Amino acid sequence: MAVRSLASNDASMTAGAQFSHRTVAASAADAIRRKIFDGQLKDGEPLRQDLLAAEFGISRTPVREALVQLEAEGLVKIEPHKGAVVAGTSIANIEETFELREILEPILLARSAPRLTAEAFDQIDAILKEYSAEIRSQNVRRWGALNTSLHAKLYARAERPQIQAIVDKLLIASDRYTRLQLLHTDGLERAEREHAEIVDLCRNGQFAAATKVLADHIRAVKVMLVGFVADQLPETD
Repeated sequence: MAVRSLASNDASMTAGAQFSHRTVAASAADAIRRKIFDGQLKDGEPLRQDLLAAEFGISRTPVREALVQLEAEGLVKIEPHKGAVVAGTSIANIEETFELREILEPILLARSAPRLTAEAFDQIDAILKEYSAEIRSQNVRRWGALNTSLHAKLYARAERPQIQAIVDKLLIASDRYTRLQLLHTDGLERAEREHAEIVDLCRNGQFAAATKVLADHIRAVKVMLVGFVADQLPETD
């Protein structure tokens, strides 16, 4: 299967202009990640290094590094002697990702929430406001990024860098699942309501209640996603 174009929407942009402020490998990973999240690269689609390198006007080495990075995020699967493909959306992957989040994120919130400043809550409120606006305008591309930003801002003062590093990867991996959940289940209103509830509880010093709502929220998303993906699987005799 031919790999779709990974060029910017602005075809006049050169690779040098696209990658001028970041490493080439990181920028290539960002471009491929966006295509996966947007559904332009489908589950199981091959990601040929030579074609990707030609699309970007770069060498194969940074493309290979980008694919390794995306494999660590769970978005790409690199198979020996076959190359890289877009990782499939499986029930097992969803369950593991959200089970880890359910364990780790309440730990970060419990430590971070008491240390959040008024300025931090102002920034969180701004994210919530934008999130609500993008939901109403059906701007799917922004949902995952804003969801990740909201969670990251809530955990910003946890001072647990190793746990945070794991959660950061889990949030990236969850982005595609978050879009699935919001698009194809009745999760839009619930997500908006529960995010606001978590923030209000933290602001009012009800930290134990906030961590419980957070854990329940993550678990509910998992249940909805597993149900949705199970419905898409072909029936077997």
